[in-house]
Amino acid sequence: MAEKEIRHVSTPLSAEQQSKEAAKLGEEVEVIEQEEQPIQSQGEGSLQPALSRARTIALVATLTGAAFLNSTLTVQAVVIVLPSIGKALDIPAARQQWIVSAYSLSFGCFLLLWGKLADVYGKRPIFILGSLWVAILTLVNPFATNEIAFDLLRGLQGVGGAGNVPSAIGILSATFPPGKARNYAFSLYSAGAPMGSVMGNLLGGLVAQYASWRWIFWILSIMAFLVTVAGYFIVPKAPPRQDSELKKSVDWIGAFLVTVGVLVLLFALAEGNVVGWGKAYIPVLIVLSILFIVTFVAWQLYLEKRTERRPLMKVTLFKRLKVSAAMLAMAVFFSAFNNYLIFSTYFYQEYLGLDAIQTTLRFIPTGVVGILTVLVTSQLLSRVPIHFILMWGMVCVGLANLLMAVPIPPTETYWAYGFPAMCLAVFGADTLFPSLLLLVAHNLPPEDQALGGGLVNALGQIGRAIGLAIGTAIQVAVQSSQEGTRVVDMEANIGNHAYLHGLHAAQWLNVGFAATGFLIVALAFRGAGSPKPCMDYAAMLQFKQMQKASGVRLMFFSERPTAQPEDDLTLLTSLHVPRSWTTGRRTSKKEKCASAGGASHVMHAS
Repeated sequence: MAEKEIRHVSTPLSAEQQSKEAAKLGEEVEVIEQEEQPIQSQGEGSLQPALSRARTIALVATLTGAAFLNSTLTVQAVVIVLPSIGKALDIPAARQQWIVSAYSLSFGCFLLLWGKLADVYGKRPIFILGSLWVAILTLVNPFATNEIAFDLLRGLQGVGGAGNVPSAIGILSATFPPGKARNYAFSLYSAGAPMGSVMGNLLGGLVAQYASWRWIFWILSIMAFLVTVAGYFIVPKAPPRQDSELKKSVDWIGAFLVTVGVLVLLFALAEGNVVGWGKAYIPVLIVLSILFIVTFVAWQLYLEKRTERRPLMKVTLFKRLKVSAAMLAMAVFFSAFNNYLIFSTYFYQEYLGLDAIQTTLRFIPTGVVGILTVLVTSQLLSRVPIHFILMWGMVCVGLANLLMAVPIPPTETYWAYGFPAMCLAVFGADTLFPSLLLLVAHNLPPEDQALGGGLVNALGQIGRAIGLAIGTAIQVAVQSSQEGTRVVDMEANIGNHAYLHGLHAAQWLNVGFAATGFLIVALAFRGAGSPKPCMDYAAMLQFKQMQKASGVRLMFFSERPTAQPEDDLTLLTSLHVPRSWTTGRRTSKKEKCASAGGASHVMHAS
């Protein structure tokens, strides 16, 4: 009887491959562990052609560059030069926060809509459009001659920036199957935001010291044009969709409701700190925004359950505990981390009276630690259960704020509290952000991943705005209570102990945000294992047993699975992961073998 060969792969073979395998008879027994194949995309439709290593690296660098620009434009580069912009355009100090808030407002409001458009019309065109939009508006922004025009252009910048985030997350999710490659890609991409904040300090400080503030925008515009060109040539085109609904309808009613609701909410929160929370129209706007958001949720539920139309957002996604918890954790994390950066800047510039360069130097350690953290996080994600990583990240962010909250004498050396706080803050951010993005991408089907990426970032922006509004309100209230009068203008606070007490109170709030985040991840992700796909030890052992029993020669290939698991149950069956790997309990070799025994694909040669 001629010997037959059995070949095991992690994915089914094509008919042509099966016929080739059937023709190979009489070969010796081999057990081959195949190296990781070139990355194949799982984008809209069928798999895309494999990307070379060089193009894969360039793709991640391009997407990370977009994240870097979004963060730099949002916070630190502009925060450093706020006094210069205010002086040039005659903007009072009390209204200078709108230079930052205008971008954040539009950025957070349009993330959800851009995410849906990316899922419908493709991630690549939306990413290129968003990058080009940012480049043009950033180039034009410095030519504004008054406050209203400048703030309006800043808001339009945020609209373009919002297009980059969900499309980039969707591209990463479609390009990289679960495994080390995806961990590295998401870690590098996620580092773009905190690194943008850090490098924004450097850019803002240097430009403020040696050139006009307008050069900040022109430099960032050049970088945005480079990202646009790189995106056009490097981001792979998605193959044609196989379904008949190539251009799915967009829920424009839902887009209007959620955009207006979030816009009014964020505007009210930002304006309350400028004019005071006692103004009658502030609570009216907050109630109005809540009505819009509640109506949006009801409309989405109606579309999802009563009609065949596609909603802008599947509300039922929030039934997945891990998705809801990850988004809530992202909101409180953004509150704690963003507030730390802003109130630390106020401490060094407003209270200690340091100039832009001196403040910038105190943020340099975060850049070095951020680069090292990216390398460490990508390794941790494939070796350490993800709930440990999340808890440790929240602890680091909380400790950073704690060091700035305790009443350490301002004359104390920077190395005693400022340096460790900077290191802990960026280490926590660069471990939390990629882990939360991976969790959301891992627990959503491919067609909702860009939308999920937009949603989780939108909640992060909302958390940023709400956290800053509450923190500023507490800081002003504490300072006013000590001085006996309401603080309207925050100038001339150098050496003001009442101002220092207000900053300490705001940092204690940030500690509370981090503690809340710790409880969320500790409870919601308790027992969750590391997100790496299973290894092939069990399948190898199974095939050895088959060979021993039947005398059939076999060839075994270890390949990364390309399927996108939607939940833990699919993960257990498609990736051969023992259930105990997702519960944190140790398993024996026998248990691992048993868990994989019924899920393997075996092809018998005829």
